[in-house]
Formats: sequence, structure tokens, C-alpha cells
Amino acid sequence: MLAKVKSAGLFGIDGYVIDIEADISSGLPAFDIVGLADTAVKESRERVRAAIKNSGYSFPIKRITINMAPGDTKKEGSAYDLAIAVGILMATGQVKFSPGFQPLILGELSLDGSIRPVSGVLPMLLSVSDTEHQVILPKDNAPEAYHVEGMSVYVFDHLTELVSALNGETPFYPYKPSKDSRMIFPKPIHEDYADVKGQEGAKRALKIAAAGGHNLLMIGSPGTGKTMLARRLPSVLPDLTYEEAIETTKIYSAAALLDATEGLINTRPFRTPHHTISNVALVGGGRIPKPGEISLAHNGVLYLDELPEFRRDVLEVLRQPLEDGKITISRAQGSAIFPAKFMLVGSMNPCPCGYHGDPTHYCNCTPYQISRYLDRLSGPLLDRFDIHLEVRPISFEKLTGDYEGETSEEIKKEVDKARSIQLDRYKNKGIYNNAQLNSKQMRIYCKLTGRQKTMIKVAFTAMSLSARAYDRILRVARTIADLEEEEHILDHHLAEAIQYRSLDRQYWNY
Repeated sequence: MLAKVKSAGLFGIDGYVIDIEADISSGLPAFDIVGLADTAVKESRERVRAAIKNSGYSFPIKRITINMAPGDTKKEGSAYDLAIAVGILMATGQVKFSPGFQPLILGELSLDGSIRPVSGVLPMLLSVSDTEHQVILPKDNAPEAYHVEGMSVYVFDHLTELVSALNGETPFYPYKPSKDSRMIFPKPIHEDYADVKGQEGAKRALKIAAAGGHNLLMIGSPGTGKTMLARRLPSVLPDLTYEEAIETTKIYSAAALLDATEGLINTRPFRTPHHTISNVALVGGGRIPKPGEISLAHNGVLYLDELPEFRRDVLEVLRQPLEDGKITISRAQGSAIFPAKFMLVGSMNPCPCGYHGDPTHYCNCTPYQISRYLDRLSGPLLDRFDIHLEVRPISFEKLTGDYEGETSEEIKKEVDKARSIQLDRYKNKGIYNNAQLNSKQMRIYCKLTGRQKTMIKVAFTAMSLSARAYDRILRVARTIADLEEEEHILDHHLAEAIQYRSLDRQYWNY
């Protein structure tokens, strides 16, 4: 007796169809699973056996062989329990599919036959949606599966419900949500820039960074509000588009970090890994590649607090993803590509004690100690920050005063306006903000006058800037012009952009 059902697997964030064949033959009782199955898949033998028995069906006391094709691809996880159980029930004649109905089947089984949710459903279904149009899933996975166009989704809570529906004993209808879940409803803002006393210059720099998608490095004494400022950055970023929400949700689903009740991630990610993180955890990897922090920050912000405390080899792996917007993880089984378009925000102290340049505290670090501390950041990595921001201590009067600066809502309106200008300008060019401009595009959209060329030449020589730093100054100047709704870069736009590279000169020349 032989039965065939379909399921799906995941490699990176790309899914593929798995054919599951169940063969039941005479011989000594045995239950074997072949096809490069890992331990979690092999353990499904016990879950499937108990679920079938406890659901009131007959489990064959014969030789059972389950083949998972393609046989040269590693299978992992518990998502194949339900497909294996249905295959066995089909082979023993306890369940039948109607003619022409051959759905994908995904789900983990409890010992009592309940169907539990699994991870990676959205990327699996998006990858195979061109050829597969029907899927059977746990009920908790329905919200994310609904976002796959052209896919009929059937959801169940228990194995008995599924068998009854397949045998025509109960109605069998595709899942329909109670409301249109393909709309994006951003969460309310809880951390507001109005809570930050003073630091108007820092808020201005963060507004520019948000408007152009620029990487930003904050340097200042302890307690000046660097972390407070960074944590409020998502409150002023543009809302996720539906396409961005799908991309982000795919990554979180593959990483098993998706809240099944939400269905779709509707706010930009803000990731804050600890400085003890490994390079694999940061960029992704593993025996079967999984997304790392830079991919979990895709379409959002990656915030690295106390930047020099990160291991140097960990920071260096950021260089290529920051330029390419993706990371390729190569393993013996193949290569997985994870998207990684994120804003990098870092914060650090200016010296080991933290008070170099602080007007109110004495710094007891020697120039050698300061130089050694700052050398933990390589020049190439520093070049990849568009904006260097010095965060100064605030006075007691500003800290205790009644004055309130711009709210996150007010800043966000300006950011949205600037982003809208950029979207119109770069329509059909494959880029969405000024930070993504390449050299050819900058020659078109960041033209300088003769006076401005002289200005930046002086800065280039005095600050020993690299070619990459020069490009980033132009991108930031273009964003400042967009915030003021100016078609061309003006002198004061360029001057402000240049002063955001001041750390090149002030702190790194020892």
C-alpha cells in the first residue's frame, strides 16, 4: 500500500516542495523515515503513532517506510508530522482525497491529535505559490498564510477535524479572516522624542538620518541620552508598506520569531543585540542557515550600543552587508541569501572612562589609552556611517525646564514628506531613499556649484576624508535639501552635511 502527499521545506528564507511517500508492507513492525531527516523529523514517528491512536484511528502494525523527497536535501523541524500522519491514513484507506485535490500539508502533532503551529509558513508558501495553490495548516498559522496571493488555505485544530473534512463528512471551506488583514495598521507610539529634554542638535541629526535612511554613529559621555535618542528612532520612520511588511514577516517566520496572532509585522524592526554576540548570530548562518540580527533588522534599525565593546571580527562582518543590502551564507548544501537593508545606529563613549571632552568631568585617560580604545573601530567601518553625531551633556536648566521640543509625530511628518520627495524622484530606479544612491546617480541628483566644490575640497583635505566619506556627505546634503523641499543642494545644506563628519578629525587623529 502506497500513498503520496505533499509538504514544504525551508532553506534560508526560500521554500521548496517536499513529496512524502508512505509505504506500508508486510513484515516485522517497523517505522522508518528516510530522506536526510534530522532528529526532530525522526522523532515524529512517536508523535504520529500516538496522535493516530489517540484520535481513534487504526495504526498499522506493519513495516512502515516514509520517504521524503528530494532525498539529498536536509529536512529539519516538526512541520511534517501532519503530512506523515495523513500519508499513513491514506495508505491504510482511512482517509481519501477528492479527485484533483493535492494540497501541501504542514503542521506539528500533539500526542492527543491536536495540530500545533509551525514556523516558516509564509516564506515556504510564497516560494511555491506559482505551482501550488492549496495548503492545509494549523489554525494559528492561518493569518500569515492568508497573505499569499492565489493560495487557498484550509485550517484545522485537530487531526479528527481534518480527516472528517477530507472524507466529506464535514464542510471543507477555505479560511477567510474576519477583517481585511492585508491592511497595515501601525502600532501607537509609546516612546516619544518629546520626552527627551534638550539635545535639539541630536534630534536634528536623527531626523536627517530617518529622512534619508542614513547610518548614524553617536559619541558622547555616559548619561547624555544616546540610548534614549536611538530607541525613539522607529517612532519617526515612515510606516511599513505592505510589500515591506511581507519581506519582514518572511524573515521573522523563518527565524521562528513571528507572533502567530499578528499574522503580519506592521512596525519597523528595532534590534539591539548585546555586545557579546557572535558573528554568526549577527549576520546569520548555522548548519542549515538561519537569519541573523542584520536580517531581522531588515527594513528597520540595528542599534549597537557601546560599539567598541563588540569584538572587532564581529563588527567587520557588517561591512559587506552595509554596502550590498544582503548577506550570502554559503554551506556545503548550498547558499542562502538573506536581505539586510537596515539603518545602522551605533553609540559609544569617546574614551575608556567615558569623559574625554566632557566640560563637567575630568578624563584620566592617556592619549594612548584613548587611541587604543578608538582603534577598536576600523576606518572602513567608520566610513560606512553617514552621520557622526557628538552628543553633549545637557544643562540642569534644560533638564528641569518646561520647554518641550518637537514630538515624534511632528518629526515624522517632516520625514514622511522628505521620503515622498525621494520616492517621486527615484521612481522606477530601484532605490527608495538617498542612502541608496550610487555614484552614477549622485552625479545626476547631487550636483554641486563651483563654490560648493571648493567647500568640500577644503574639508576633504583638512579632514583626510576617503572617497566613501565624500559620497556620504553628498547623500546627507541631498537629504537636508529634501527636508527643506529644495530642488538643489544649497551651500548651507552642504556645510551642515560636512560638520556631521567631524569625528574623523577630532577623535581619530592621535
